[in-house]
Amino acid sequence: MTTLTVWRFTTSDGADRAAGILSRLSQDNLITVHDAATVSWRTGTKKPKTRQLHNVMGTGALGGAFWGMLFGLIFFVPLLGAAVGAAVGSLTGMLTDVGISDDLIRRLRADIGPGTSALFILSSDAVLDKVRMAFEPERPELMFTNLSEEEENRLRETFSEEHHPV
Repeated sequence: MTTLTVWRFTTSDGADRAAGILSRLSQDNLITVHDAATVSWRTGTKKPKTRQLHNVMGTGALGGAFWGMLFGLIFFVPLLGAAVGAAVGSLTGMLTDVGISDDLIRRLRADIGPGTSALFILSSDAVLDKVRMAFEPERPELMFTNLSEEEENRLRETFSEEHHPV
């Protein structure tokens, strides 16, 4: 089963350091990374910096369309206001169809702000206690949602690079 895992860090560079740890964990077969991305929000900036982690898993399973939509809903839609309400409703519906609830989006929006960062991982076969111990020096908070096989297939169908070339 595939899991979307979100690790929140109390520093703006914690997720970048954890991405290096994730790469080592993947090489040691303690986690199979299908796709991953980071969000870093430096204090004093208006918006976060996002980055897909091609170096951890090669070509991303979902591609930039998924991460762009997810991060847009979490971080940028609140800045756009009510004018985009109808479009946002259809986008959040798509994410709900693949197991990402409105509650999770609201929680991420509330918990990831200036001075913090987050590592988003779509993975399987994780030895969670080993991953948690490896990330421990960064003092992360784990937030995650499990995706069923059906939700994972819909997610891949909707956001796969093969279906949406960049």
